[in-house]
Amino acid sequence: MKILIMCEGSNELKIINILLDGGKLKFTRDDLLDMRPFHARQLTSPQLKPALDAYHGEIEIYRVGDKMTDSLKIPKELSPVVISQRKFCTKPELEMLLIIAENKVAQFEKVKSSQKPKSFCKENVVFNHKNYDNSTAFYDNYFKGKIDLLVSAITEYHRIHGKHKADEGYLFDLLK
Repeated sequence: MKILIMCEGSNELKIINILLDGGKLKFTRDDLLDMRPFHARQLTSPQLKPALDAYHGEIEIYRVGDKMTDSLKIPKELSPVVISQRKFCTKPELEMLLIIAENKVAQFEKVKSSQKPKSFCKENVVFNHKNYDNSTAFYDNYFKGKIDLLVSAITEYHRIHGKHKADEGYLFDLLK
């Protein structure tokens, strides 16, 4: 059996890759379909097709993102090999990890009724003399080499966030 990780966006993909490369997840690249996570929302994504065509065993699907409302459509030909699917949610937004890492949770709490985490980060998070810009490069530069900070932010997010829907896990649930 292989795990297929489908990330909603490129920033989620970057975070998962940083955690994978840092050896912080419950699984390794060897456990993954094509030894990598994918930026895809549906199994019909063109980038998934070669990996799905090449592998003929069972697949467990992990979906990572902040908007998990769309249902996963499993094509008829994949139905027999998909043994389960799980969602790992980053609600309200992945930017919460930056807010936590920057020790700005209390500051954000004061404005969260009128400001989303993304806009808060654009105004309040600076790294290497560069304001947060919602780019994958920013996440890469910020957390690369600081894997323990990322794991700590994920752990704290899990602690303070409350509950997701019953069928949604946290990134924390993927950590060793």
